[in-house]
Amino acid sequence: MQRVEPLVTKQSVLGEGPLWDHRTGILVWVDILSSLVHLTDSTTGVTRTIRTGRHVGAVALRGQTGYMLALKNAFAPLESGVIGPAEEIFDEPEVRMNDGAVDPEGRFLVGTMAYDVTPGRGNLYTRHIDGSVAAILNGVTISNGIDWSDDGETMYYVDTPTQGVDIFDYDLSTGSISDRRRHVSIPEKDGSPDGITLDADGCLWVALYGGGRVRKYSPAGQALEEIGVPASQVTSCAFGGPGLDQLFITTAADQLDLRAPENLLAGSLFVADPGCRGRKAHVIPDSPG
Repeated sequence: MQRVEPLVTKQSVLGEGPLWDHRTGILVWVDILSSLVHLTDSTTGVTRTIRTGRHVGAVALRGQTGYMLALKNAFAPLESGVIGPAEEIFDEPEVRMNDGAVDPEGRFLVGTMAYDVTPGRGNLYTRHIDGSVAAILNGVTISNGIDWSDDGETMYYVDTPTQGVDIFDYDLSTGSISDRRRHVSIPEKDGSPDGITLDADGCLWVALYGGGRVRKYSPAGQALEEIGVPASQVTSCAFGGPGLDQLFITTAADQLDLRAPENLLAGSLFVADPGCRGRKAHVIPDSPG
């Protein structure tokens, strides 16, 4: 089992959503429950932090230099460190945005979950390029990792309590999904599936929350190898670095005894050498007009 090195030793409550910004060479990630967006230099670990004012589930690349935030219940642009007007999506105080990703056409897909993890309270939303929003999947419990095959015709998706990664047929022209089926099942003893990413060879990397590891699966769904992480609550992973050959891994310190020796690095951002390359993140185009 490969191991990793800590890059930023913040004890993030819920570090999540690592995203390599190939436009600037910066790693962007969030601490959901602390309402923070971090921008980290992958060489030095020096980090600039932006306070969002409300819980923030995910960040996407937008236009030439900006970002789009998935806040607690809204989307909002982030440009030059300034958060723009929010687009409110729903009015449910007990529900928040969680993980998200941009499809090859520039749609931003983000899922939701109840704070108390009530089964079926979440949805998976699509923010279309024109700014309209629609729910494309209902009855989700903890909406988590999302990614697409190179041709964009297959979407990978995690609803954490299902203990697996499912795939859908994906219609790039409309953003609709169909024919859900199981791709990978994960035993509870190994941890719960959280964030995911695909590498350039079509292999799937899955962060295992409670399992202290990231596991690599072949395109056929066979477990290949693991990267051990010295923090049990592994939340997500993303390829980055100038050659897209580093794997950045986020973790959470939420509800852990941070005085315990095994939890000293909980909530840190880690980096590993996975021995393969990833792919550039998709970008939301600038709003029409």
